[in-house]
Amino acid sequence: MAMQDHVRNPLEWAWDHLKQTGHAMEATAHTMDGAWEDHAAPPTVRRIGATDIGDALAKGFKDFGACRTDVVFLCLIYPIAGLIISRMAFDYGMVALIFPLVAGFALIAPLFGVGLYEMSRRRELGIAAGWTDAFAVVRSPAIGAIIVMGLLLLALFCLWLFAANFIYTVTLGPDAPVSAAAFARDALTTPEGWTMVGVGTGVGFLFALAVLIISVVSFPLLLERNVGVGTAIATSVRAVRANPGPMAMWGVIIAASLVVGAIPLLVGLAVVLPVLGHATWHLYRKVVA
Repeated sequence: MAMQDHVRNPLEWAWDHLKQTGHAMEATAHTMDGAWEDHAAPPTVRRIGATDIGDALAKGFKDFGACRTDVVFLCLIYPIAGLIISRMAFDYGMVALIFPLVAGFALIAPLFGVGLYEMSRRRELGIAAGWTDAFAVVRSPAIGAIIVMGLLLLALFCLWLFAANFIYTVTLGPDAPVSAAAFARDALTTPEGWTMVGVGTGVGFLFALAVLIISVVSFPLLLERNVGVGTAIATSVRAVRANPGPMAMWGVIIAASLVVGAIPLLVGLAVVLPVLGHATWHLYRKVVA
């Protein structure tokens, strides 16, 4: 006698998804062991121009328009998390680290864009893409390599925070500022504060440049092809070397967009991040043959 389909109750649904998550985590543990191994030839890098940057952005806006509700819902977590972290920094007397925390988000933003790359990839293939499809990356064969690459960016983010705190200690002293107003006054009206801002901006630029060089096409490449972390980073470096001008333009666009998105209490990031994420996928398509 044939079995009839039935509507699953919430417990069955949750159990099925829990089993899928468990299988995905088990597979991830195995793939992380071979994250640096290469299973395909290094890809060819193309030369691009400023018009390609503009076209990638235009396609990013189109993807955002097609998936607007889904990606805004997905990306609201970033401004919310930023506000929570800022509040915690206030509560624990770490006012001096609020700006480095917000500015340092650019260092780990490529990792958060992986789900958006997957949505753009699906749209490119003519497959319906919703916000839940962004989590399909956990079933990717390269999820281990993606996690390793993400941990590398997270390590750079932590180093940036350490450097920012060291610069503050050397310039304005080891004592925490008594208030946000006092910190702003010291930073903007004293020679020591000007030194802190200048040195901090320069060091932050170097961190951002390093992340741009190693990750501009790394995550989309890992998502689409069976390559190791080493090949992904090397391809990203070659892409920057072959296109210094356009990549510099892309870096400026990212930095300016994140600043604009962060001004209205980080809420603008819910729009800026998905546009940049989708555009990054299309930039990857233009750069990597």
